[in-house]
Amino acid sequence: MLIGSVREIKPQEFRVGLTPAAVQEAVAAGHEVLIEAGAGIGAGFDDDTYRAAGATLVDTAEEVFARAEMVVKVKEPQASERKQLREGQVLFTYLHLAPDPEQTRDLLDSGVTAIAYETVTDRAGGLPLLAPMSEVAGRLAPQVGSWSLQKANGGRGVLMGGVPGVLPARVVVIGGGVVGTHAARIAAGMGADVTVYDRSLPRLRYLDDVFGGRFKSAYSSSAGLAEAITQADMVIGAVLIPGAAAPKLVSRAQLSTMKPGAVLVDVAIDQGGCFETSRATTHQDPIYEVDGVVHYCVANMPGAVARTSTQALGNATLPFVMALAGKGWRLACSEDEHLLAGLNTHAGRLTYAAVGKALDLPTINPREALRL
Repeated sequence: MLIGSVREIKPQEFRVGLTPAAVQEAVAAGHEVLIEAGAGIGAGFDDDTYRAAGATLVDTAEEVFARAEMVVKVKEPQASERKQLREGQVLFTYLHLAPDPEQTRDLLDSGVTAIAYETVTDRAGGLPLLAPMSEVAGRLAPQVGSWSLQKANGGRGVLMGGVPGVLPARVVVIGGGVVGTHAARIAAGMGADVTVYDRSLPRLRYLDDVFGGRFKSAYSSSAGLAEAITQADMVIGAVLIPGAAAPKLVSRAQLSTMKPGAVLVDVAIDQGGCFETSRATTHQDPIYEVDGVVHYCVANMPGAVARTSTQALGNATLPFVMALAGKGWRLACSEDEHLLAGLNTHAGRLTYAAVGKALDLPTINPREALRL
């Protein structure tokens, strides 16, 4: 198969879809790989490294899109990229379609076979291609939140760990999944007073057993969470419903109950955000204030640590890239129900029910798409 990867054009996105190690694996298996010149620079991979791995370097993204049978990216295709997609081509990347009707419409119009990293599953019920970036984003959340708490940035001027005689910051983490667990670990490691809220009692028991009280846990009732945010210096939103829009867990009205200069970090912003007042921001302009509360809502948080993120994502995606290239998408998906769960669009049809529900669009069963 002819596999291609392009330089990401979303603002301040420095990751790349294929590492040189992945290129080497693909070439060794008999595939041809096209890489847009400069695609890996932001992640620390220069063009010579890709050439040494066996890639063919081309000057433009247009050439990659025109020639490649499968395009492997990181972020959702931007409007100019979507115009270059075509029926019969496979797109393998993060999509996050539920809050993005424009992208969904363009993908359907193109006829492209789009497989979303964030909806591929595994035997344990996890999301193996989302997990690495969730780990990165979770670990970044307290770091960027502590920066946002600094007075010069509009925050309360509270140090995460406090000092002797002065209490540490109070951090509320909403969601005890991958993002929330990593966020709680790092925040607690910084010395903060951390409480994780989740609706799954088994998950809360697991966190207590594994982390031995390094942070606290609480059941996420509406009343309990509403009370908790009034005392919080930082609230990290870490709730995910696979493929669907994130639930709104903190309303605009509740901001008035929070401390002036408190910080909201919305890691769920790719799926629309879990705070009513969230809107996507960029690394260049990451924060804004609503009713005295600082919001950090960068939609591609892992892009800030592009080399680590690219390597972590590449480790997870490589087996699926090899399966898709070696077998073709139909056979690969028909043999692997977990990869099939990643199929979001094919030949102008929407194949992921949660996206259809969020956008009020008709869907077909992905098994039916295999026959189209």
